[in-house]
Amino acid sequence: MTATVRFTEEMLGHVTFGEADFDRGAEPTRDGAGALMFHLTIEVEDIERFGTDPLRQAGAVGYLRCDALGGQLAVERGVFNLFVDTEPGVKRMLYRLWFRDGVGHPLTLTGFKLVRDDAGFDVWKDTTTLFTHVLRGHVEAGEDADAELVASGVLRIRIRDFAKQLTTFRAGGPSLAAQLGALVKFGWIFTAQLAQAYLRKKRR
Repeated sequence: MTATVRFTEEMLGHVTFGEADFDRGAEPTRDGAGALMFHLTIEVEDIERFGTDPLRQAGAVGYLRCDALGGQLAVERGVFNLFVDTEPGVKRMLYRLWFRDGVGHPLTLTGFKLVRDDAGFDVWKDTTTLFTHVLRGHVEAGEDADAELVASGVLRIRIRDFAKQLTTFRAGGPSLAAQLGALVKFGWIFTAQLAQAYLRKKRR
């Protein structure tokens, strides 16, 4: 039996329908803007494999809520990737959620957190800001460019939600030692990847 880790994350913000720019789409007062949030449980099914996988992929289940799309909508399938290398000194956390609107039309939420060492202390902003697209259909990774864009915006984690998230970490495994080891392993992976992104310039 492999050791697993899971935690719950909640993000919320605004998207604007028919808008391609993330920042403009996040403005709540624009015509076509609507609130959007998600509540996800992210589960790493095998922490040892997760640690050696360059994509660091985990599953995600839960729901989205957006009145403009039909209210609370179940995530039919979800994928989360932790700190994927995209270019030197830049990592991304990736989200891809397949769901349906209130009348059954398939949609995909894709998002990324951009983790890089900009000027100032920006770890909090980078790790809690999700640049978000909603696409028409159930769109697989690598197919976004050919998909119809429905909406764009930005979702964020509030401080109180982050504090709650820290209490949701759980581990599964064949023994208590394996479960504790899985939690420590996940924390080490997270910290090591942050260090690669933010200490790279300083090492040079």
